Amino acid sequence: MLLPLNAQKKMQSWIRSRHLIYAGNFLVFESLDFSAVERFTECIEILDGTLISVEPVSKIWMGDHRQIFLYRAKASLFTPWPDIKNYWIKYGSFRTRFDVDE
Repeated sequence: MLLPLNAQKKMQSWIRSRHLIYAGNFLVFESLDFSAVERFTECIEILDGTLISVEPVSKIWMGDHRQIFLYRAKASLFTPWPDIKNYWIKYGSFRTRFDVDE
């Protein structure tokens, strides 16, 4: 079980890697690895938030013959964690690493 400080640090690493962004009042997490989505869900729950949805949004080609799903999780934090939002403002992006129209 993660502690709140460790969950916050994990979320900061996802912000730096552009897996996690803020879209309005919601956190949006994208990953090709479903276990990462499960870890994101755990972090949200530890920080007293709520997971709103997890959806496979598209398939991405890996090589010539293999496709994998891109998962998008949407969540909200009830308890304000200003350190996470401030960290995103300083180091984050408005687009995830999987946005193709850059």
